[in-house]
Amino acid sequence: MELSRKVTRTAAALALATLTACGGGGVATGGPAAQQPAPAATAPPASTPEPTNPTNPTALESVYESVIKKVLPSTVQITTGRSLGSGIIYDTQGHIVTNAHVVGDSQEFDVTLATGGKPRKAKLVNTFPAGDLAVIKVDDTRGLTPASFGRSADLRVGQIVLAMGNPLGFSGSVTQGIVSALGRTVSGESHEGRPGATISNAIQTSAPINPGNSGGALVDLSGKVIGIPTLAAVDPQLGAAPGIGFAIPSDTATDVANQIIKNGRVVNSHRAALGVRVGTAVDAQGNPIGVVVGSVTPGSGAEKAGIVPGDVIRSINDKPTATANALSQLLASMKPGDKVTVKLLHPDGGTATVDVALGELPTAQ
Repeated sequence: MELSRKVTRTAAALALATLTACGGGGVATGGPAAQQPAPAATAPPASTPEPTNPTNPTALESVYESVIKKVLPSTVQITTGRSLGSGIIYDTQGHIVTNAHVVGDSQEFDVTLATGGKPRKAKLVNTFPAGDLAVIKVDDTRGLTPASFGRSADLRVGQIVLAMGNPLGFSGSVTQGIVSALGRTVSGESHEGRPGATISNAIQTSAPINPGNSGGALVDLSGKVIGIPTLAAVDPQLGAAPGIGFAIPSDTATDVANQIIKNGRVVNSHRAALGVRVGTAVDAQGNPIGVVVGSVTPGSGAEKAGIVPGDVIRSINDKPTATANALSQLLASMKPGDKVTVKLLHPDGGTATVDVALGELPTAQ
């Protein structure tokens, strides 16, 4: 059975009363996993002590218990007027990192600690929707336990990880899996005609990610947060695809959080932009054929290259851009300043190929 590569956000609706599959959404394109160098072969020493069996159930259980005890107090439940999700306590000043789609359009929230107690009031600091990240701040900072963040750049495929959050409202839930792949580029579902958030260098994990896990913690066995669960794969016929979830790497999350806390917003997205607003163009049969340009940013690389509203972008560097999400995913793999070749279909049916110098994705909110 071949699964489609749709992904869906994992914030849970408050009205959800039964355990149901996540709904459908945008498109996830799996990039190649980061290649890890093969270890050099070495001869064993003449006398080698018997190693500890890593599969010893008692030893592994002890590690799990230690990690959960360390991290769970740093994982919170975030409730808005319409949905709930998870968050990670970032510092003792009350900042909490979560997904942008968890906070939505809300400005105020109720935050419940995993250790219990009455919900605490929190306010939005700012969001970075393009990367599906947000920072909120609780008013009452007593007893907060900040999480310890690790470096996602050091991850290896096959590492055991735990996902902690509040799936379906079951506070403080933990699931277990491995790092299945690295370097994925995935997008969430579109909303009101806008492309969903695109996550570059996403961590793919087999740890189950259910509605409500969004914004929680993906942690390694040292108890460090190495990712923020955000998307789950969905098959359009069968529903949720078990064992295929995606997390924002911790290196990205901490960079964005630090910028928002320091500056009130993201000032450097590190992400490339073409300088256009687009929608998906379709043929007479309704099949996507590219992205139609709705507007062009003045002074952008697109304007300088002669791209105008009504043009349809068919490919970049010979890689098809059949949908707005496909274009977002492709740009997420590039850097500001890169020069790319864009193939266009003009409204009159003519075609053209232009070179464009990419700019930086705007960050002002």
